[in-house]
Amino acid sequence: MEPFCVGQPQNRATTMSLPLAAIVMEDMRLTYPRQRFKGHSDRVTSVIQSPDTQRIMTCSRDGSLGVWDLQTGQQIASWDDGKSPMRAISLSVDGKRVVSGSDDGVVRLWNVETGKVIAKWTGHTSAVASVCWNRGGGLVLSGSWDGTAKVWDVDIGTTVLQLDIGLSNVYTTVFSPDSRFIATGGSSLQGEPIKIWNADTGKLVAILKGHTSYVSCLAWTADGRTLISGSHDYTIRTWNTSTWQPLAVLKGHAHPIRGIAISPDDSILASASWDKTARLWNLENGQPIASPFQHPRHVDCVSFSADGTLLITGCDDENVHTWDISGSNELLVSCPFLSFSIR
Repeated sequence: MEPFCVGQPQNRATTMSLPLAAIVMEDMRLTYPRQRFKGHSDRVTSVIQSPDTQRIMTCSRDGSLGVWDLQTGQQIASWDDGKSPMRAISLSVDGKRVVSGSDDGVVRLWNVETGKVIAKWTGHTSAVASVCWNRGGGLVLSGSWDGTAKVWDVDIGTTVLQLDIGLSNVYTTVFSPDSRFIATGGSSLQGEPIKIWNADTGKLVAILKGHTSYVSCLAWTADGRTLISGSHDYTIRTWNTSTWQPLAVLKGHAHPIRGIAISPDDSILASASWDKTARLWNLENGQPIASPFQHPRHVDCVSFSADGTLLITGCDDENVHTWDISGSNELLVSCPFLSFSIR
């Protein structure tokens, strides 16, 4: 069988090579959602995978936290503590507690087994847009539209560190994998820098400049060597954490980036955007993988399943979508018959 070549007559398209045909079929398979999870009554703002791999957890502007069976799509539970819109959730390493941030400025700690709030931490004066656990599970980091980030001692429920970020709004905060550093991003009138802080002393370590609009999301690779940022300037940037210098700019989205996630094996980056798509990127070379995942409305958050075979997205259509990406690693390898990439 002859390989299919660009520029051949259309009546020879049936001679497409098997490797190319397989990739085309794979690309098509990645385009359609595997399942939709329905239950929220407002946009889904955050999604996380539970350690047991059988459940996911979501939060929404409807003020609720949802628990879902990942395989069947059925809602197992719905938790709430008032109706303040939720913006972020994060699961502890042991999977027993969830922390949430809401528009009322309260950071809430939930017991996963009972679905009840076991602590409320107050101190922020505006919406809490970001929450994150440290590696040891004893500290929680929160970022708020009041321009501050706070580190909370989980056992005693008090603030042990406050960072005055110097931004109008803090949209994203995250501990480094070794918990030595804190990265923050948001918006200000003085530019849109990412700031790196010493997590013990609160001392400013570095300022990363490059984005030209709000920095909405941050993520570290598991080895801590690379920091990744997404912005309302439509780009994703990667940074060397040894030198704090830029590595690459990933372009492809047509509207603001709202969420990013890294696959369990650190090889693939996923991004969610208000251009109504989620995308996969090869972290080694910064190139997109397969076609964008099309949604009916803005996409606000993204996550991988624990085994890396499913992409999970939260959308303004009030639904959670799952996508089969079990073949995505195969698309990281160039096909010998292709001199172009499939978008």
